[in-house]
Amino acid sequence: MDNLCCFNSIVGGRSSCSSGKGRSHNGAVKYGFALLKGKANHPMEDYHVAKFTQLQGHELGLFAIYDGHLGDSVPAYLQKHLLPNILKDEEFWTDPNRSILKAYEKTDQAILSHSPDLGRGGSTAVTAILIDGRKLWVANVGDSRAVLSKNGQAMQMSIDHEPSTERGSIENRGGFVSNLPGDVARVNGQLAVSRAFGDKNLKLHLRSDPDIQNADINSNTDLLILASDGLWKVMSNQEAVDIAKKTKDPQRAAKKLAAEALNRDSKDDISCIVVRLKG
Repeated sequence: MDNLCCFNSIVGGRSSCSSGKGRSHNGAVKYGFALLKGKANHPMEDYHVAKFTQLQGHELGLFAIYDGHLGDSVPAYLQKHLLPNILKDEEFWTDPNRSILKAYEKTDQAILSHSPDLGRGGSTAVTAILIDGRKLWVANVGDSRAVLSKNGQAMQMSIDHEPSTERGSIENRGGFVSNLPGDVARVNGQLAVSRAFGDKNLKLHLRSDPDIQNADINSNTDLLILASDGLWKVMSNQEAVDIAKKTKDPQRAAKKLAAEALNRDSKDDISCIVVRLKG
């Protein structure tokens, strides 16, 4: 792991920026990641997962971005537990969709039952599981995002859960959406996403069930990008794909995306994983 050329300070016990890379066992799929602390005066609240593992004779690529708010305890918990909870479910190999749904719900319940240990905070989550380099499953809660490139064309694999687009669900649960001038829409005037893990004080009005999408990976599929909203607030899906495609090394591609988001004055923490699906 090497540091981005940025702030090398330690913030809240974690480096304010880091990057790294790896590859699948046969070397066909390569990934790189970069995490960069934003300009806000709180410690880094983004966590990630990027690794390959062998399970029951299959090779799984496991990738995730967890963007925390009001502290880093919930994203840190997700980093440790969410993907393992999916893979431990007995139905994973026969019905991945159902396993993902169950694991997201089970993990959120565990976070809420641990509260107040986990504090009052929460987190978004976007997870991607690549099975034998051939099948991709993406699940999302919140406004981090997964984008797949097919023949260089960006395809969004997740839905941004924003209060303005899910107002009906929030109001049906007894909450409200505030739209103050100069600010983003917020649940009960507080939270800028409509689905999240944790957030015990708002949970009555929030959902934590994920949107799930899957895709077959073939010779037309170039790369996958997972990133927190610190990137997507300042960059379109296609711009991100275009930047990543120009750089063969996925770690350098992830660094370039993070640096470009910073250059475009993103104030938020920026976390990015680039997976090159064709070596």
